[in-house]
Amino acid sequence: MIIKTPYYLIDERKLLRNLKMIQYVRKNSGAKVVLALKCFSTWSVFDLMKKYMDGTTSSSAYEARLGFEKFGKEVHAYCVAYSPSDVKEVVRFSDKIIFNSVSQLENFYPYAKKKSIGIRVNPGLSYSSFDLADPSRKFSRLGVIEKSAFAKILSKLNGFMFHFNCENDDFKNFSDSLDKIGRMYGDCLKQLQWVSLGGGIYFTKKNYPLDSFCKKLKNFSKRFNIQVYLEPGESAITQSAELVTTVLDIVHNRIDVAIVDASVEAHMLDLLIYRLSAKMEKSRGKYKYMVAGRSCLAGDVFGTYRFKARLKVGSIIKFSDAAGYSIVKKNWFNGLDMPAIVLKKIDGSQRIVRHFNYKDFVESQS
Repeated sequence: MIIKTPYYLIDERKLLRNLKMIQYVRKNSGAKVVLALKCFSTWSVFDLMKKYMDGTTSSSAYEARLGFEKFGKEVHAYCVAYSPSDVKEVVRFSDKIIFNSVSQLENFYPYAKKKSIGIRVNPGLSYSSFDLADPSRKFSRLGVIEKSAFAKILSKLNGFMFHFNCENDDFKNFSDSLDKIGRMYGDCLKQLQWVSLGGGIYFTKKNYPLDSFCKKLKNFSKRFNIQVYLEPGESAITQSAELVTTVLDIVHNRIDVAIVDASVEAHMLDLLIYRLSAKMEKSRGKYKYMVAGRSCLAGDVFGTYRFKARLKVGSIIKFSDAAGYSIVKKNWFNGLDMPAIVLKKIDGSQRIVRHFNYKDFVESQS
C-alpha cells in the first residue's frame, strides 16, 4: 500500500516489546502501571496496550475523559491547577484525583472526597538535564515542598505522587532517590494506601537491570505496606513509531540541505523545544546532508546525517522514535499538511487510522 507522506507509522510489533517488559515489571514487582496520556494519546492502539497496563493517568479533564472512554480500567487525574468545572468533569471519569497544592485540595475536596485522593509532593530531587523540564527548578510550582503542610491534610489523603525523573536510565540514581524518599516521607507513606512514582523512569531501555528494578519496587511497597504505581509515557512507546517523509528539494549553502514535506516545528515540536536532533536509524554513509523542514521557521531543522546514497527529490527519509510527545503536540503551523497516523499491525498489515485535510485545518482555527 502506497501512503502519501508525511505520516506517523506506529508499529505494533515494536510497541509490544515495551508492553511485555511492562507486564514483566507488574508481575515481578507488584507495581501497577498507568499510561501517561500527556506523552501518547493515540487511542487506536489502546486495545493492545490495555492488555498489558492497568489504566491511564492524565493532566487535564480532556485526557481523563479520553482515558475513561478509550482505555478503560483505572483513570488517574492530575492537573497543575483545576478549575471548578475541571473538577466536576474529572470526578465523573476518574478513580483517583491528584492535587498539586494544599489550597486546591482544600478548595475542591467537597467535590472529590468520594474518590481516592492524592497530592503531588516535590521532594527537591530531579534527574532532568533541562531546566525546562526540571520539577525542582528555582521557584517550581510543581507539588508541595514543605513537609509540615501534610499535618493538616493527611487524614484526607489516600496517596502521594512523586514525579521527578526525566528519561532516567540510571538505576542507581533511581534507587538512591527512592531510598531518600523513604527516609523523608516514610512516616506519611505508612498512613497511605498508594504512591505513584511518576514517569520518566526508562526501564524499557536495552540492558536496564529489570530484576533489580522489580526487587526495589517490591521491597519499597512491602516496607511501607503501600501500592506502588508507575506512570510511563516514553518507556511505554519508545522506538515504536516513525515519521515518514519525502524529500521535496535539495539546496546548497556550504552543505547540502534536503527539505522534506514535514516540519520539526509542526510535527516533532518536542525536539525543537529541547534543541535536539531527530533520531534516524542507519544514518552512516559518505553523503552528508542537513535535513530540514518546509516551514518558514529558519531553525526548522531535523538534524545532519550521513546517507549511503545521494538523496534526490522523491527520496524517503524516516525519523525514528517519533511516538512520544510528537503526535500529541502536532499542530497546524504554516497550514502544512498534517501527517496521517498509520498503524502497522502485528500481522504486518498497514492501515490509515486517521487522515487530516483542509476541513480539519479550517475547523481548528475559527
